[in-house]
Formats: sequence, structure tokens, C-alpha cells
Amino acid sequence: MTSSADVVVVGGGVIGCSTALELARRGRSVVVVDKLSGPGQGSTSASSAVVRFNYSTFPGVAASWEAKHCWEKWPDHLGAHGAALAKFHRTGMVFLDVDVAPKDRFLPLFDRAGIPYEVWDPDTLAQRVPGIDVGRYWPPNRIDEGGFWTDAWGRLGAVWSPDAGFVDDPQLAAVNLADAARRHGATFLFKRQVQAVRQQGDRTSGVTLTDGERIDAPVVVNVAGPWSGALNRLAGVGADFTVGVRPMRQEVHHVTAPSGFNRGSDLGPVIADVDLGTYMRAAPGDGFLVGGTEPECDPLQWVDDPDDASPKPTAALFDAQVTRAARRLPGLGVPATPRGVAGVYDVASDWTPIYDRTELDGFYIAIGTSGNQFKNAPVAGRFMAAIIDAVENGHDHDAEPVAYLGEHTELTIDLGAFSRKRPVNADSSGTVMG
Repeated sequence: MTSSADVVVVGGGVIGCSTALELARRGRSVVVVDKLSGPGQGSTSASSAVVRFNYSTFPGVAASWEAKHCWEKWPDHLGAHGAALAKFHRTGMVFLDVDVAPKDRFLPLFDRAGIPYEVWDPDTLAQRVPGIDVGRYWPPNRIDEGGFWTDAWGRLGAVWSPDAGFVDDPQLAAVNLADAARRHGATFLFKRQVQAVRQQGDRTSGVTLTDGERIDAPVVVNVAGPWSGALNRLAGVGADFTVGVRPMRQEVHHVTAPSGFNRGSDLGPVIADVDLGTYMRAAPGDGFLVGGTEPECDPLQWVDDPDDASPKPTAALFDAQVTRAARRLPGLGVPATPRGVAGVYDVASDWTPIYDRTELDGFYIAIGTSGNQFKNAPVAGRFMAAIIDAVENGHDHDAEPVAYLGEHTELTIDLGAFSRKRPVNADSSGTVMG
């Protein structure tokens, strides 16, 4: 069987669905192919869905600030009102002082973008977040080593971002985007897998699926998350990349919030604690999520095949991350039984995404999202649509990168910052915090 489309998007996660929506809105016929059984069932489903703005480059900061406005106006962004929609919770975020990601690196970018914030000293931090331990413990240590329990050697302040927060259901957000894309004519093929990326001359001509179906298309977009490297190899691209990607397993643990942290609908803030190697956020009710920021003392869980990664949390990592969180918030209990989710995401060399074309005409990539791009999904789709439109109309994006003007913030974002051929970002924190 052979069918045709203007674009094949490979990957039905939140960014793949956003890309499909924006391309369909521009009048292109779009087919989305995903090996799983529905939207957002891969990396998206394991996301903590934190919306924050502290990145080390202006395009990163500006993208997250623009995306925040999309989440706040989610029904308008989708063109859907009254349906079951994901919800953005504006809880604010406390980013604790840490030398590896100093505030003087990102606060000038906040000023340039117009992002509100407050700088808190340790006393203000203790007053504004009741029950928090403001001790400085850097560097993080393994829980089974004596250094883990060393007394604090100083006190921490923080940067408060009142407009930060989280999206309550990341998988539902992907479903929302997929539904919106369908309303604009996009087709989704789930439980289907790409076997080959076909080429005619020096250009892609479509894909062949493992069941033998051929989809002819002059444009293919790789948004396959941790499977993106394998798809690049099928397409024979990557020789000119300066930034590589590699799949990594990560766990997010679910526990009960400390007493008083969530007060009904008044949820506690997101806490970014690179000092102890964790981040935390509330969840509706008495929920509380704890993730890790890849401290050097914990080995990174690189995987060769994402399909081989266990989706269940491990006792050792659960104990380490939740105990670190409990040191920062002493009222947090550490349950005996691990609970949470494990996911795999594609990590770029500098933890910054790649939104770009490739050396194969017609083959585009939205990869290397490094566990920190859920928040940017609404604008990532628009970035990809802008790049594809420009390049397919003859623009040399490599020589003169496309500039994207934010609809909500009116900030100009240089999409060359997300190039496959960019210099590796030496100012990256080297963690999921970007």
C-alpha cells in the first residue's frame, strides 16, 4: 500500500504533535507515525512538565517565556474550549543558589526578556518557603557514603520566578495537541514503525513502515525522542553535526508532600535544588514529585536501546533522590516502597535541543530535548514549521538562521541557537535543568 502526504512526522510525543499541528495549520497534509499506541506515551508521559525560564542562552530563555504564555492560554492555543484539557498551575519556582548555574548567568537574560523575578537572601528564603533547610551542602554525595550527612557549610539564597509552575498532565497535553492537529486534517498512525527513510537523489522521498506501507512525502521530520538517533542512521544524516544525542534513562519519584506544602488549591512552589542534586514540585492534592539533576556522584543511566529500559523506579535511586529532597525539606517522609515513573529521553551533548534541517534535503530534526523541553513544546512546533517553510522555499537556514517572532512576547528568537552545527554550549549546567 502506498499513500502520500506533504510531511511525515515521526514521533507522536508532545513536540511531535505540536509540530504536526503547526504544519497542518499552514495547510500541509501531515501524517504522524509512532510506534506506541497513542499520543505522548513515550518520554512525554514520564515528564515532570515543569515550566521554568532559567536557561544559559537568550533563545532558551525567550522560548520558555513565550511558551509559558501558550500554556496559560491553552484553550486558545489549541482552538478548543470545553474539552478535557491539560492545565498549567502557576506556583512559582525557587531556584536555589549554586555555583554551577550562577544567577548572574541567567538574570541578565531575564531582564532582557522582561521576566519578573526576585532575589532572596537565606532569611527571605526561609520565610517564604516554610520548613525549608537553607543550608549549602554542595557538592551532592552518594547516600551510602559518609559525606552525604556532612553538616551544611554555608547558607543559600534563591531566585524566585513567580510565573513558573507546571502542567498537571503531560500526556493529556500531547493528546490535546494531537486532537487539534486532527481538526486541521492531520492523520495519526499508531503502533506503526519506520523501517526505511527513502531518498530520491539528494532528497528524502518518504518512509517505508515495517508492515510494508510506503508513505511518499518530500518532507520527513524526526521527532522520535530517544529513538531519534536510530532514525537519523536510517536517513544517513549526522556527518555534519557538532552536537550529538544519546538516550538516557531517568526516574521521577512520587511521594506525599510535606505537611502544609500544598494548601488545597494553593500548591507549593517548584524547587530547583542543584545544590543537593534534585528538583521538586507539587501535584494536585497532597502529591509531590522528586527528580534528579544528574549530580556527578550518581552514574548516568545511558542506554543503547530505549526499548530495553525498565519503566519501574529502582529502590536505590528512589532512596537517594527522595532522601536528598527530605534533607532540603525535613518534613518530607521517605517511604519504604519506591513509587514513580522511569522514562528515556534523548540527551544532547550540551543539554540544549536541536531544532534544524539536516544535510539531507527534506529531512528535519527536533531532537536532543534532554528532558527539559516539554515546557517549550507549544513553540517548538512553531519553530519547526518556520524552519521548514523557510528552507522549502529556498532559504539557507545554515548561513542565515531563521528568526522567530514570539506571538505573545514579541521577542525575536534566533533559531540558529538550536542548530545541529552550533558550537557546544559551554555555559550549560550539564543537567536536565539545561
